[in-house]
Amino acid sequence: MLKVEHITKYYDQNKAVDDLSFEVEDGKIFGLLGVNGAGKTTTFRMIIGLLEPTSGKITLDGKPIDYNVTDTIGFLTEERSLLTKLTVKEQIIYYGTLKGMKEKEILKRLDEWLKRFHIEEYKDRKIKELSKGNQQKVQFISAVINNPKLLILDEPFSGLDPINVEMFMEAIKDFKKRGSSIIFSSHRMEHVEMFCESLVILVKGKSVLEGELKQIKKDYRKKNIHIKGNVDIEALKKTKGVLDVLENADEIIVKIEDDSYIDNVFGVVKKGKEITQFSVEDPTLNEIFLSKVGEAYEK
Repeated sequence: MLKVEHITKYYDQNKAVDDLSFEVEDGKIFGLLGVNGAGKTTTFRMIIGLLEPTSGKITLDGKPIDYNVTDTIGFLTEERSLLTKLTVKEQIIYYGTLKGMKEKEILKRLDEWLKRFHIEEYKDRKIKELSKGNQQKVQFISAVINNPKLLILDEPFSGLDPINVEMFMEAIKDFKKRGSSIIFSSHRMEHVEMFCESLVILVKGKSVLEGELKQIKKDYRKKNIHIKGNVDIEALKKTKGVLDVLENADEIIVKIEDDSYIDNVFGVVKKGKEITQFSVEDPTLNEIFLSKVGEAYEK
């Protein structure tokens, strides 16, 4: 288990991370979210031992993270970190060797991953000759070639089409099943919702929301009502408790303050025609993220 306990990091007078704490249990996927400049990258660098916290501590299975521990960590960075003049094989041998692996084992695992990602024919091709999506596959392989105990994924789906996103998702789920602790960061909230059981949202290095995703959505009182049919839109907009009404191509979404206003909306909807759907749903994580980040910046 990864434990981050009250870490703070200053760059001169600038506080990049402010008293941050969280835990990532074995076999769990944790979301570390925030806008650009929120402190995510600094936090990642402290976790893998590239930076020392100004205060606080970080442990993996109860041990401080030093060079005796980093061989059990995998980190897929948002920025492309491949050596483009090397071949795929040379690149992975290089990274695997840095993790203390023997070349025979590196090549065995490389062949398995190349087959899984359907890029066996690129084994002896130079990185610079690959498409952006295939470079991302190689970068992912470089991060997991050591079967990490802790896996940090920063925007792992960058440059991937939907088919390859699904392929990555299955690979990540496999590491979860093996018991790896996984930190997942993305600006795509729908991806976070697919994976993460718990999360932290950072603004200017400080947590503004944290906890189990299910509980966060439950505690966020605003709800969305999805309606299909012919309804008086203006009447909905004037209904008590309604915050907004969105008209999409095939449905109407009514945003309400909390579930106590559902009956008010239903009273308007039942006067409509050809109503085929009236469903109340929790807000998306994207809505919650925008709300919490906006509130933090307004303070």
